[in-house]
Amino acid sequence: MSAPFEERSGVVPCETPWGRWYQTLEEVFIEVRVPPGTRAKDVSCSLQSRHIALSVQGQEVLQGKLFDSTVTDEGTWTLEDRKLIRVVLMKTNRDAGNCWTSLLENEYAADPWVQDQMQRKLTLERFQRENPGFDFSGAEISGNYSKGGPDFSSLEK
Repeated sequence: MSAPFEERSGVVPCETPWGRWYQTLEEVFIEVRVPPGTRAKDVSCSLQSRHIALSVQGQEVLQGKLFDSTVTDEGTWTLEDRKLIRVVLMKTNRDAGNCWTSLLENEYAADPWVQDQMQRKLTLERFQRENPGFDFSGAEISGNYSKGGPDFSSLEK
């Protein structure tokens, strides 16, 4: 089986003071840099449908209301190489038009260029799912791709 779309096509990250976040059609990924040597017992992470709270060694790193809802019991966090926390949130709305413009409601917004690139990537990912025999990972997109691009589902095959 081939690699997932985002591994073949790359990701469009939104840089933050603590790391970065990026998204696919189904998931939101959060990568938080932590001091080398951090242990899992130093991490406190609460993941709820519309809220996240993350602290390391008692210091709040990330806390607030998420941009959109997630599936609570499918959210996970891992500590990698004792220097990076990776949080994976499963979007409730997995439509290509649901491109998060920020991680939290009023914080960590993608700048307009990054937001445009994220939307393009989600639209191509949608095309890939609708046309599994084709590889859109290296494709460029122009024209109407906002809100997931045109809907061709009503066309006869």
